[in-house]
Amino acid sequence: MSAAHPVTRTPQRVTRQIAPLTLYRPVVIVIVMESGSIVEFIDRQKIMCAVILEVKNSRLRLLTENNREVNLSASRLLHKDTVRLDLAMGRDKMVDTLKGVASKRKELIRQVDIKDLWEVLNSEQVWIDLPTMTEFCFPESPCGDHESAVLRAFFDDRLYFKFNLDRFFPNSEEQVARLISQREEEARRDRIIDTGGDWLASFKNGAPVPDQISGGEADEFKDILKSYYLFGKESKDQALARAMITRAKLDAPTELYPLLVKLGVFDEHENIDLLRFGIATEFSAEIESRAALLADSPKGFSNDGSRRDLTDLPLMTIDGQATLDFDDALSIEKIGANYRLGIHIVDVGHFVRRGDLIDQEALARGSSIYMPDQKISMLPANLAEGLCSLKAGEIRPAITTMVNLSPSLDVIDYEILPSLIKVKQQLTYYDVNQEADQSQSILLLRGIADKFHQQRLDAGAVQITVPEINVWLADDRTITVNRINRESPGRMLVSEIMIMANWLMAKYLAEHQMPAVFRSQPGPRERLYRGDGGTVFQNWMQRRFLSRFVLNTGPEKHSGLGLDAYVTATSPIRKYFDLATQRQIRALLGLEQPYTSDEIEQIIQLLELPMANVIRIQFARHRYWLLKYLEQHIGRKEEAIVLTKRRNDYQILLSAYMIECNLPVSSGFVLKPEDLIQVTIQNVSARKDLLQVAIG
Repeated sequence: MSAAHPVTRTPQRVTRQIAPLTLYRPVVIVIVMESGSIVEFIDRQKIMCAVILEVKNSRLRLLTENNREVNLSASRLLHKDTVRLDLAMGRDKMVDTLKGVASKRKELIRQVDIKDLWEVLNSEQVWIDLPTMTEFCFPESPCGDHESAVLRAFFDDRLYFKFNLDRFFPNSEEQVARLISQREEEARRDRIIDTGGDWLASFKNGAPVPDQISGGEADEFKDILKSYYLFGKESKDQALARAMITRAKLDAPTELYPLLVKLGVFDEHENIDLLRFGIATEFSAEIESRAALLADSPKGFSNDGSRRDLTDLPLMTIDGQATLDFDDALSIEKIGANYRLGIHIVDVGHFVRRGDLIDQEALARGSSIYMPDQKISMLPANLAEGLCSLKAGEIRPAITTMVNLSPSLDVIDYEILPSLIKVKQQLTYYDVNQEADQSQSILLLRGIADKFHQQRLDAGAVQITVPEINVWLADDRTITVNRINRESPGRMLVSEIMIMANWLMAKYLAEHQMPAVFRSQPGPRERLYRGDGGTVFQNWMQRRFLSRFVLNTGPEKHSGLGLDAYVTATSPIRKYFDLATQRQIRALLGLEQPYTSDEIEQIIQLLELPMANVIRIQFARHRYWLLKYLEQHIGRKEEAIVLTKRRNDYQILLSAYMIECNLPVSSGFVLKPEDLIQVTIQNVSARKDLLQVAIG
């Protein structure tokens, strides 16, 4: 009993005071607890009808309508009728009588229109006692059955009134609206769990889809399961999806992904990370339209005096065989006893204006994404592979770094200038490797790269030399895996000269105190080798001791590269950091207004998450297709290098694929780091990111 309803108990009597109401006079009802009295109480969220068999102090022994005896405190009673049963009639007859009473009272509930009562009473906002409410519902000679019907009706429906044993309080209109919304949502959840679970089970078992499920409902179920698969505990639909999966007796996530493929939600090789990170694979119609307009507009490349005409220089691009977005080119000239190296970067800032629609989209993307099965460009294709690409025979505006070199190929000085250029040769790394010892230009460029590389090593640069594994997919999804030598003449030449260009642009910006996206890196926590030395094991493990690089608006030492300042500005088609830095160079050349330090800091912050996602996606997709390749080679023996020993396994590196996996500890073998072993591929699943091997 609540404090508002004090109870005074005598051995066989309970006195209840009904609280005073605004509309009605308080009355005192004396309830006598006697054997044979019909009473009601709440049991497991149901109102149960019973007869008192025995009264002992304030404890009652009852026989219920379900033919069950219970002991109950008198305070637990919900209702007592004046009607009494003759206990001498026998147990079975009493139970039948109780069932009849309960059935009659349930029938009377139909005459209780709670909504109509609420519409009349909700403006009063006062508690209404049971006798008064019963008189509202049954104005002609109400009895205990009618009171019970009112109690049962209000107990079952809490939408319009608060229920507090024997009194009722009308909810406000706002509360009713909120409760209706909650009930609708609960009904929706129940429908999704029951109907959606059965629908999912039908697919699991290969049975026909239930007829009552519409196309719209099926789409809703798919969206819920898709969200759960992508985001797990972070999904707003987690509880619904788990309940559906449980009802369908599904093993999630093992069985869920194949079913989502079968349902057409995912492709067999779906790139889940693109969906998780919200990476757009296409450009909006508005951006495509803007890019097309830009690409089709008059080029305006005639020399107006603001750019130096370098179109007569023998420029070459050197890239991979599949490259379509050419953003850098090289030239080399002999000037007397000296040499002049030209490093020419397409002037993307000339086309993509700061803050316009295409620029905003590029900032949101942060970078182009390169994967074995897909490329997602930072800029629309008609810019990245058209207007902004250094295509052979076409004039393009550029930012050129001219480097004067001594006969011994040391840097004497440099100049950065706006230019007009035209590429003469479009070479691949393979072409350069073939001509590495024959072409005078290539020999000179190799000499410059080697010299600069050695200077960086002498300054403490950390050179990590490990093979690069290229995974390539044909149109029919045939997977080809090959090793790329990153130290080949072509790749080494381009890598070192682009590092030189970025270093010189960093010096130029620093000398003019221009803020930019400067990169720095503290020294490694440990050095495993010096110079170009080190085994594959040492080179691989050296990565773990590198310090994280730092982005800031001012220059600091980059120990990893052995340079006093560094930016990246040689890939403005592919990376927004490079485009932003190129704009600062353009500002120093009088071509546009510069970013402030605060604006550069904001760009760094805005790109932190997109760039982290790009790295994760590229790594995960490379690993996925590499594992798909290895799925075809279960049972193959491979060479591996032991990296570290842990409690229950060794961490090893499959050297043919440069991929790490775990090797269970075996009682017959004791291994140590850098041991060369042979393992057998036992189990591979790209979708589960699983690679299991065994010794031998």
